[in-house]
Amino acid sequence: MNFSQLINQRESCRNFSGKAVSKADLEKIIAQARLAPSACNAQPYFFYIVSSDEKIKEVAKSVQKFNEKAGAFIVIIEQDACIPVRVINNFKVQDYTKIDIGIVASYICLAATEMGLGTCMLGLFHEKPIKKALNIPDEKRIRLIISVGYKSARGVRKKERKQLEKIMKII
Repeated sequence: MNFSQLINQRESCRNFSGKAVSKADLEKIIAQARLAPSACNAQPYFFYIVSSDEKIKEVAKSVQKFNEKAGAFIVIIEQDACIPVRVINNFKVQDYTKIDIGIVASYICLAATEMGLGTCMLGLFHEKPIKKALNIPDEKRIRLIISVGYKSARGVRKKERKQLEKIMKII
């Protein structure tokens, strides 16, 4: 699959089949995603891979209902930025940590898509019960959760996007 095919196949899945995703496949996704670029190569994230049936059910209770048949969840925790990144963040008034998390999340979704899996990035969730279920320390911050699984229906929905002239200007 070439890159154009890959990005056209990737979509936010809302119809998971309930089939489990193997631990080997989840590990492969993270192994590929860790190659994502990050400011000063800080890699300011940590991943909790939720693959047991019991924990999947616990996390599913704290996210949107369409995820209850997800085969796994990847919970992305924000880590403290290293000193060079903190300096850059303050100097440029830019938070590269959040940008880096967005980039690695995209890599996760693309890696999963290449493997025939569906994903959905979840920004709306109840953090406290998920932290409790996964024994995540209170001081840590969950930034994103990605549901991962096999789609129950095949076919990719037509993508509705703004026209190019509305989102870019070539100078």
